[in-house]
Amino acid sequence: MKEPNDCSNLQEIRVCIDTIDQQIISIFGKRFEYVKAAAKFKTNETSVQAPERFNTMLQQRRQWAKEAGLSPDVIEKVYQDLVSYFIEEELKHWLSK
Repeated sequence: MKEPNDCSNLQEIRVCIDTIDQQIISIFGKRFEYVKAAAKFKTNETSVQAPERFNTMLQQRRQWAKEAGLSPDVIEKVYQDLVSYFIEEELKHWLSK
């Protein structure tokens, strides 16, 4: 894959962006596998929801966003939505044990 400044047209840039998005989604899928695996170590619904961990995780992602030159608010929103979905799914998985 070319570096952004090495792309010679919009089509090349779009192909690279699509490739990166596909990789991001694949990595989110891998993350979700770990979330489901974590369910076996949880003892109750509160431990599944882990509100302290959730808040700490969001703050860490905000810091990483700042370090990467991204908007902490946007990254926090992405992770709030993503992790809230994962928690709902983990809770379903945990309750079905």
